[in-house]
Amino acid sequence: MTTAESVRTAVAAVTDPELRRPIGDLDMVREVEVDGDRATVGIVLTIVGCPAAARIESDVRQAAASVPGIAEVDLTIGVMTPAERKALTEKLRDGQARQMPFGPDSLTRVILVSSGKGGVGKSTVTANLAVALADLGLAVGLVDADVHGFSIPGLLGIPAGTQPTRIDDLMLPPVAHGVKTISIGMFLRDGEAVVAWRGPMLHRTVSQFLTDVFFGDLDVLLIDMPPGTGDIAISIGQLLPHAEVLVVTTPQTAASDVAIRSGLVARQTGQRVIGVVENMAAFTLPDGTVVDLFGTGGGAAVAAALSESGDPAPLLASIPLSPALREGGDAGVPVVTGDTADAAAVMIRDLAKTLARQGRGLSGRSLPMSIG
Repeated sequence: MTTAESVRTAVAAVTDPELRRPIGDLDMVREVEVDGDRATVGIVLTIVGCPAAARIESDVRQAAASVPGIAEVDLTIGVMTPAERKALTEKLRDGQARQMPFGPDSLTRVILVSSGKGGVGKSTVTANLAVALADLGLAVGLVDADVHGFSIPGLLGIPAGTQPTRIDDLMLPPVAHGVKTISIGMFLRDGEAVVAWRGPMLHRTVSQFLTDVFFGDLDVLLIDMPPGTGDIAISIGQLLPHAEVLVVTTPQTAASDVAIRSGLVARQTGQRVIGVVENMAAFTLPDGTVVDLFGTGGGAAVAAALSESGDPAPLLASIPLSPALREGGDAGVPVVTGDTADAAAVMIRDLAKTLARQGRGLSGRSLPMSIG
């Protein structure tokens, strides 16, 4: 291999931080020439003002300079033509027409995190669970479908004003703590609220999140549902009838009674309730005193009620009330990150391991089999 070929190979292996693929596979590498110990490299970015431009430039320079015999690197940066961007989006979609990639035949496991009422910590559980699953090595996406009460960007520490990168009609979601995330909050000015949105607009928004956002190959897609059983729950029931549902409640009866209804409604759309998570459960003080601020038994009651039909919905986790969990959410640093021994973090990590071991069921999915 000549030095120029070695430089091209090294540069082509650089990963686009947004698309998570080598730039050589994305046809972003142009001319590569070597004159003595000087390498001249040309690349193109997907769009003008690409947020990842500085990172890609630095990585390309470093890759080229790593080739033995290269002391200097001259880098020229251009932008893809409309035809090249169209070819790229077709490649990313594997040549398929614009469509929702999470249908029954998808290998991605779709889990809706729901609750009967607000204030039970559903979004906090979702954000931490997503990060815990990513820490296990899974490719994880997260859709914040709580359009009127979105909170996922803040919980994951995504800076205000961060928006997906657009490549024509394709949106690349920001990545936080290894989780690819999309939320309506990324399209609003700081402090702005979504008002007067009803069924059709909400349906279109959720549909666009599932169709136009390029998550790539995911192991798990988590969807943070709005509380209750309103328009979005109906829309997602229509779009993802094969999805699995994780019901979040607190121990108190006022929350658990409503949580049961949300699980029953999910089943009416064909979705499968895979389990119950009890949040804000009893916690233990340093002196050993157990404090059950919100009572006891709510999670077990929901699990028992949803299991009466013969379709098990076990209590998968009982997450204790935790100041660290709240503080992490306020700071945008999920409590499951790092080596914290906080009881809530340990319980959520165990929940992630339980879900990861389960894998996705084959119900409703066609298998690549032929009879000969």
